[in-house]
Parts: sequence; structure tokens; C-alpha cells
Amino acid sequence: MKFEKAYIFSLVAPFMIFLSIIGFISRKESKKIFYLPIGFMGILIIAEKEFSRGQKRKKILNKIKSYKQTK
Repeated sequence: MKFEKAYIFSLVAPFMIFLSIIGFISRKESKKIFYLPIGFMGILIIAEKEFSRGQKRKKILNKIKSYKQTK
């Protein structure tokens, strides 16, 4: 279940960014603002995934270091 959720987010975020770029380019001046939140959300999803991945790697590395020090 957790794997499927991550897989869906990895496909949705770039699609959201792509959709916002296409909408921003192709719409009239008054309607362009509606596509900015979609793009920002796509960027934030990608950034959050990258940040959480880095934090998880640091925790794993610290656990490995602590096991090496006890031996």
C-alpha cells in the first residue's frame, strides 16, 4: 500500500508541473493565475519527497555508525 502511494505521487507531481506550464503558456492574461498553484504544489511534492529521503538516509547512517562504535 505504501509503495503504491509513493508511485502515484512520483507520477502526479511532474504531471502537475507540466499541466501548469501548458496552462500558463496557452491561456489569456486573466486566466494565467489559476495555473500557478498547481505548479507550486507539484514542486512542493517533489521537494518534500527529496527532503524526507535525505532525512531517512541520515537516520540510517547514524544507526549504522552507532552499531559500529559499540563493537
